[in-house]
Amino acid sequence: MNTIPQGYRADAKGRLIPIDTIKPVDLARDELVQEIVQRARTTSATLAEFKTQTFADIGAFIDLSAERYDAKLGGAKGNVSLVSFDGRYKVQRAIQDTLTFDEGLQAAKALIDECVQAWTADARSEIRALINDAFNVDKEGNISTGRILGLRRLDIQDEKWLRAMAALSDSVRVQCSKSYIRVYERVGDTGEYRAIPLDIAGV
Repeated sequence: MNTIPQGYRADAKGRLIPIDTIKPVDLARDELVQEIVQRARTTSATLAEFKTQTFADIGAFIDLSAERYDAKLGGAKGNVSLVSFDGRYKVQRAIQDTLTFDEGLQAAKALIDECVQAWTADARSEIRALINDAFNVDKEGNISTGRILGLRRLDIQDEKWLRAMAALSDSVRVQCSKSYIRVYERVGDTGEYRAIPLDIAGV
C-alpha cells in the first residue's frame, strides 16, 4: 500500500490532493464516513461473534440434552426452539435451504408439455396458464422454485403427469443452507412473542 505524504489526501481516483485545498465540508464528510464505517465494522464483528457463540451454545445444549436426559430436540432440518422457564423468552435456530434443479427438470418439463398438448382439446386453459407461469423466469433469468414445486399439489392422476412430478422431485437439489438465530420476548397483555431486532432495519 502506497504511503500518503503528510499534508495530502488521496481522492477517489488515487490522486494526491493537498489538504489545505480541500473544502472543509468535504473533510467533515470524510471524517463522518470514516467514523460510521469503523462503528459498523465493530458492530459487524460483535454480531458475528454473537452468532458463532450462540450456535455453539445451542448445539452444546442439544448434545447435553440428548446424552444426559435422553431428550431429542430439533426437527429433521435442525430447527429448534428453546423457551425460558417462565416462557418470557424464546430462542429459535432455523436452517433454511435454497433449492435448485438439476438436468432432470428438463425431462419433467418435456413430460409436462406432452400432457398440456394432450389436454388442449379439453380446454383446460387454467392449468395450462398455471404451468406456463411456473416455468417463466424472472428478470435475473432465475426460475421460481416455489412455483415449480407448487405443481406437485395439483390433483392430477394422469400417468404421464405423475411421471413428470416424480422427475421433478428427483431433480431438486440443495444449493446451499443458511442458518439463522431469532430471539423473541413476550410483550403486552396478549402474550405474543415479538422478535428482538438483530438487524439495522428492524431496530
